[in-house]
Amino acid sequence: MKAVSSWSLHRTLGSYMSGDGPDRGSGSLARPESGMALLELPAELRRRGYDTVQICHFHLPSLEESYLTELRSALEAAEIDLDAVLVDDGDLTHPTDADAHQAWIDGWLDISAALGAHRARVIAGKQQPSPERLRDSGRRLAKLAGDHPDVRVVTENWFDLTAGPSEVHTILDAADGQVGLLIDLGNWKGPEKYDNLAAVAPRAETCHAKCHFSADGPDHADFRRTLGVLREAEFTGPLALVYDGPEADEWACLDQEDAIASAVFGPATGS
Repeated sequence: MKAVSSWSLHRTLGSYMSGDGPDRGSGSLARPESGMALLELPAELRRRGYDTVQICHFHLPSLEESYLTELRSALEAAEIDLDAVLVDDGDLTHPTDADAHQAWIDGWLDISAALGAHRARVIAGKQQPSPERLRDSGRRLAKLAGDHPDVRVVTENWFDLTAGPSEVHTILDAADGQVGLLIDLGNWKGPEKYDNLAAVAPRAETCHAKCHFSADGPDHADFRRTLGVLREAEFTGPLALVYDGPEADEWACLDQEDAIASAVFGPATGS
């Protein structure tokens, strides 16, 4: 399979500013002034050899039922698998408003199911970790998962709450098997990141295959090593390519990432 996150295509899609979030009240999602319409993306992905996509919640220009139906139809017509909706907001560990954030996320799980997504990635929390916060995050994630059996809830090694593998394991254990892991290869930093990724890789079922870019191009060595961690863990899920580097040609940079990933996993299974 060949997968990509819509996060990689900010320039292609234009920037959507969300007026709908747990800290901002409700509102419509504003269209960008320019860029490819999201409804056109599935056909373009298929044309470029992709068969799987993850879509950030803020890239949806409308939450109307008719639009969600139209987008799902466009994905199906292009034979593009919607691996996950990425709910890129909300804090289940908010010190005062965790219930409101959970309710907002709950609504996005309804949207994910309406789009036919296999998964929805939910942020475990944004606060500093503590045993109580980690357990509470796991319980809240499990509640969201139990209320939405048609979409698999996964969380990610992202933000302060999941600073390392111990925190990730505690959250997933507290969720009692109801929640999966989306592993992001680029979120953890420092020389210990490879060991940390290896510690959680066996629990990963989908991935943000993030390659760091500089003015000199992709960091081949780092990307190969992080992908190698997944290969050693016998990972078989989607490798959703993530590009957020300085070059404007997103498609060309994604092609470079795909070439590296295919060299590690093989062209038949790499993405």
